[in-house]
Amino acid sequence: MNQLFPVFLKLETLEVLLVGGGNVGLEKLNALLANSPATRVSVVATYFREEVRELAIQHPQVQLFERPYTENDLMNKDLVILATDNPDLHASIKTITRQRRILTNVADTPDLCDFYLGSIVQKGDLKIAISTNGKSPTLAKRLRELLTETIPADIQSVLDNLVVIRNRMKGDFQSKVEQLNKLTEGLVKGENKSDS
Repeated sequence: MNQLFPVFLKLETLEVLLVGGGNVGLEKLNALLANSPATRVSVVATYFREEVRELAIQHPQVQLFERPYTENDLMNKDLVILATDNPDLHASIKTITRQRRILTNVADTPDLCDFYLGSIVQKGDLKIAISTNGKSPTLAKRLRELLTETIPADIQSVLDNLVVIRNRMKGDFQSKVEQLNKLTEGLVKGENKSDS
């Protein structure tokens, strides 16, 4: 059973360290910036792919440090992502981040991760994260593709309308939840009728 607790972080309020500037580092940096373009990321690596350098140019809050990792790189960091091809380096950094209570993701090493980077579906303000508990990123990717294709492109207008309706509703929180549940249930039932 997947016992992970799903959260959505406001990464623009955190300081992130990414160790690795190759293929996996690029993948992780892309994921961070695609979801939270204002994230402040310090990237430390002995080598940077050209695409990593281009992302840093497009996002001035991303700083590149072309040198080996040092323990000082962890100063004032809230989140660490390790994406090199050096498992010994990852294990040694993870030991320190555990002592300092810094949440850490270690690429392709679920046992060392405090959190996983899920597969993300995004349509406007709607964002869905998919987790397979680290067991099958391929399945998560396939589900992402399915949901991306299935969720209508105009879902943002539905969200915009629902927030207006919610803001106009009277009553306590529970009453608003009940009213919105009835409203959205009707939308789903209406779709089902039109499909048959």
